[in-house]
Amino acid sequence: MIEFRLPSLGADMDEGKLLEWLVAPGDAVRKGQVVCVVDTAKAAIDVECWHDGVVHKLLTEPGATIPVGTPMAVLREADESAATVDEQLARRVAPAQKKKVAPSPAAAPVAAGQAAAPITAGAGATAPAAAKRAKVPAGPGAPATAGRKRISPAARRRAQELSIDVLTLAGSGAQGEVSLADVEAAAGARTARAPSPDKAVAQAPAGSRTPKMRAVIAAAMARSKREIPHYYLSEDVPLLAATAWLAERNAERSVADRLLMAALQLKAVARALQRFPDFNGYWKDGFEPGTGIHLGVAISLREGGLVAPALHDVPALDIATLTRALLDLVRRTRAGQLRSSELSDATITVTNLGDQGVASVLGVIYPPQVALVGFGRVTERAWALDGALRAAPVVTASLAADHRAGDGHRGGLFLAAIRDALLAPDELDRPAEKDANNET
Repeated sequence: MIEFRLPSLGADMDEGKLLEWLVAPGDAVRKGQVVCVVDTAKAAIDVECWHDGVVHKLLTEPGATIPVGTPMAVLREADESAATVDEQLARRVAPAQKKKVAPSPAAAPVAAGQAAAPITAGAGATAPAAAKRAKVPAGPGAPATAGRKRISPAARRRAQELSIDVLTLAGSGAQGEVSLADVEAAAGARTARAPSPDKAVAQAPAGSRTPKMRAVIAAAMARSKREIPHYYLSEDVPLLAATAWLAERNAERSVADRLLMAALQLKAVARALQRFPDFNGYWKDGFEPGTGIHLGVAISLREGGLVAPALHDVPALDIATLTRALLDLVRRTRAGQLRSSELSDATITVTNLGDQGVASVLGVIYPPQVALVGFGRVTERAWALDGALRAAPVVTASLAADHRAGDGHRGGLFLAAIRDALLAPDELDRPAEKDANNET
């Protein structure tokens, strides 16, 4: 038996609201398959299941807000029968139920010989919720019920963008499925009922999610500065070789397919982390190294706020592939199409504020990570090269690091490794070996 629990999608997440199940009891699921959509303070996230199995029972109803770690569903493993899983659930529920219904000293005793009512719901579930789950049909082709609204992916995304509750919509599609046209019609009806622009629009809030998101970010950053002993370092890096390398390769590419300096910077960080893995991981009871090099990329949202989803296994990517992956990640982040693994796997965060016109950035570490790398804007500066002074494009790279996991000496070597990597763009474009030597 496998318990599918609400995963933590970042240190700033304590709870989530289940918006929709994408599976039903009886459905086979694969590792990495999206099985539900959960709303957090920052976005609606497609949550993946990390086990192969068959959905046995759904324990959480759409619309419920639950803490991280709460069991949401029960899966059967390949060699398990439904009866076996039911028996395991009954053994778990019975002791808890006995403790829950034990009479207080003032309560009337149960009559002798009176049988206890059988337990049919999952642990902690109410009888009405269990009854609703019992009505959820098995199989992906079954009609919708009150517990599972059928809706196309495009319609679901559009409803999220417009803040429309899909449970209030009547679907016009097959078996009552809500289509994109249904969502647009509901939006049009809402607009028709809304006050005229001269009375309401001028005072409209920037975004219904923004205040809660700011509160969540504030709590996480306050925790970071309170618990993590930060130290900061910075290094000016000349980019003559990097800009010339990009110009040469982009001359052969279309505008839409051009390589980005940001991709070179990300690859330089990943390459340096292979030499200095003590910056790639988490501080929990002690330092725990990351299982891969997954760079969290700080991305601003149009309605305000910030998300840092992960680019996975960056050392294995060439610059063209990394550029495409970065652009796709930014697009999906701002469209609300992220997956849970992208919000939970980052082993270090990289922030780039060069497009905001700032010379440098000294960031706040995102717990439980132990480091954050920042890049400012690329500017023309006077630079001594081969005994002569000339104008050169230069960027300031910065490091915020956790003093519990290391010291300034290691941080300086790590920043120098990022600098050296940017000075050799040809080497950066080659996928690195996973067993590259670490400097200890």
